Amino acid sequence: MSNLLNPDAIFSNNEMSLSDIEIYGFDYDYTLVFYSRHLHTLIFNAARDLLINEHRYPAEIRKYEYDPNFAIRGLHYDVQRAVLMKIDAFHYIQLGTVYRGLSVVPDEEVIEMYEGSHVPLEQMSDFYGKSSHGNTMKQFMDIFSLPEMTLLSCVNEYFLKNNIDYEPVHLYKDVKDSIRDVHTKGIMYRAIEADVEKYICYPEQTRAVLAKLADHGKKMFLITNSPSSFVDKGMRYIVGKDWRDLFDVVIVQAEKPNFFNDKRRPFRKVNEKGVLLWDKIYKLQKGQIYKQDLTLKHGWRTGAIIPELRSELRIMNTEQYIQTMTWLQTLTGLLEQMQVHRDAESQLVLQEWKKERKEMREMTKGSFNTQFGSLFRTDQNPTYFLRRLSRFADIYMASLSCLLSYDVSHTFYPRRTPLQHELPAWSDRPPATRLPLLQEAQAK
Repeated sequence: MSNLLNPDAIFSNNEMSLSDIEIYGFDYDYTLVFYSRHLHTLIFNAARDLLINEHRYPAEIRKYEYDPNFAIRGLHYDVQRAVLMKIDAFHYIQLGTVYRGLSVVPDEEVIEMYEGSHVPLEQMSDFYGKSSHGNTMKQFMDIFSLPEMTLLSCVNEYFLKNNIDYEPVHLYKDVKDSIRDVHTKGIMYRAIEADVEKYICYPEQTRAVLAKLADHGKKMFLITNSPSSFVDKGMRYIVGKDWRDLFDVVIVQAEKPNFFNDKRRPFRKVNEKGVLLWDKIYKLQKGQIYKQDLTLKHGWRTGAIIPELRSELRIMNTEQYIQTMTWLQTLTGLLEQMQVHRDAESQLVLQEWKKERKEMREMTKGSFNTQFGSLFRTDQNPTYFLRRLSRFADIYMASLSCLLSYDVSHTFYPRRTPLQHELPAWSDRPPATRLPLLQEAQAK
């Protein structure tokens, strides 16, 4: 308990010094602004109603309500088979986390379905969400995807429970389009603008971070896919009516990720009413708002905001979790060390230990999310989500407010993570418990 993890810390994948950073760029949603759980309920309900009203889905699906505890980010959805699952960094499915509708798929059925628990590379989406094999697997990385996964699962559940024959590909596309329309038709934007205090959380933390950077002479810019009026309303609530004075450049409706590599769309100025002007843009001016594209050729360093990190670290700091993980590691070592005993009595004890280990793994998974466990780990491997995070983010943190704990010249150093061949085998380590434990267990 003396080595508790700090939920407000910043973690690094690469060495990075803030003293080298003169310009800070921010996204808007879930970076500068954090939303309450009311937003996901709003998105779920609005998309569900669009399915009924515009895609002619049965009105009975309206009985399904948003469950904030069902899904986690980073899950994969098999479009053809209509199953949602958690996959590790090595393309292995974590058994027990495969859901068809709202029900778990038995391990035996999963293994039969995929001829094992490994998903071939050609069926996986790449790091940019595309697949050479078509839309076989879709990974949900964005926080806004949580209501989408839940809605997919609820509609699947309805069709399955009522023995309705349906095409999974059509369902996936209809749900995807409905979620998209909640944004593009302005449903979400209008709801938030109408009740900012209900939907936006922790405005004072963002205000403090921006003020700190401004006081140290840092340049700042904002790039968001959201429209001008929506961003202005939120930033007025968070920072104040003079919020644009903090930023050297503000870019709205950027259409990321294409924003970063599409050279065909020149910038357009946006006036106070959100109307696009036709002026030719020769340079970006402070205090103005722009739309469209910019090619980034500089060596940008990246920071990821992972709100789930704080709650997971708090769970990992509990005495129960620490004790469970300590015994789980000890039990794993005992299994490897003692498997040399081939007599019937020893094998019986080993089978009991394997059963206990499996139960403890399930209990550990349930500490985070009952269905899918931790965002960052399967039983022992990093998740596919963490693999992408490690590749694309130099640093990551639970919220922007974590920057308040560090000096603007602080250097982040990644921890040296031992590789498997850099650690002694379980059988080479000193026993974590007394060796007679096997004999004691046999006696019991």
